[in-house]
Amino acid sequence: MRPERGSGPSAASTGTRERALRARGGRPPWILVLPALVGVAFLVLPMVGLLVRAPWSTLGGRLLQPQVLSALWLSLSTATVATGLCLLLGVPLAWSLARTDFPGRRLVRALVTVPLVMPPVVGGVALLLALGRNGLLGRYLDAWFGITLPFTPAAVVLAQVFVAMPFLVISVEGALRGADRRYEEAAATLGASRTAVFTRVTLPMVLPGIGAGAVLCWARALGEFGATITFAGNFPGTTQTMPLAVYVAMQRDPEAAIVLSLVLLLVCLAVLATLRERWTNV
Repeated sequence: MRPERGSGPSAASTGTRERALRARGGRPPWILVLPALVGVAFLVLPMVGLLVRAPWSTLGGRLLQPQVLSALWLSLSTATVATGLCLLLGVPLAWSLARTDFPGRRLVRALVTVPLVMPPVVGGVALLLALGRNGLLGRYLDAWFGITLPFTPAAVVLAQVFVAMPFLVISVEGALRGADRRYEEAAATLGASRTAVFTRVTLPMVLPGIGAGAVLCWARALGEFGATITFAGNFPGTTQTMPLAVYVAMQRDPEAAIVLSLVLLLVCLAVLATLRERWTNV
């Protein structure tokens, strides 16, 4: 009588080897541990320094100063408006990139992601040359409608949209590519219009991706500095956002800069907590 497959000493030794390999694979090589620890310390140490040097005894009073409240309100309001514009423009753009095939789609996708790698100051210069009073489009806005965008709160919003919308587009496009299209096809087979399919089938499926992209977009808009200072300027109460206020306060009142930085750090932690279930497995 033949022994059953998987039984006997050979099967036992194979199982032992597999368990040993799994146990060994779970431990990183010692040569990687030290650089990993240095990398973690390098990233965490500045935040620890911020927390240690924070003026906790006067934190409440400093947060209630008019210039701090003004910069905080301007940052929150403009980042929210910018996120709304990104949703309005970015979701259709992401759908076009994910679901339609048109000439130059790869080029369009590359152009959409350019602000991710472009220095923000360069983006501000580009916005100024395009929408400034003598810009490609700005000259006509000024001559025909009397609209001047640079160095206004509207310029702050536009700068934030320029640097933040790629985060939303990439997130939504990835969600659309990962969605099961059979539900959309079934709805279309049952007679649903394209608009009904999009609003009642596609959007609910990709809503988590849209939410994650919107949160990332809002956080990026809140922390925007380079394009804002170049295109919108740094006028307290008008265009001075939180990052710009940190820059100015660092030259005059370092403790005020630390307080403003703590506020932005808390926002970043809130964003990470919001996206934890989506981007991590912890």
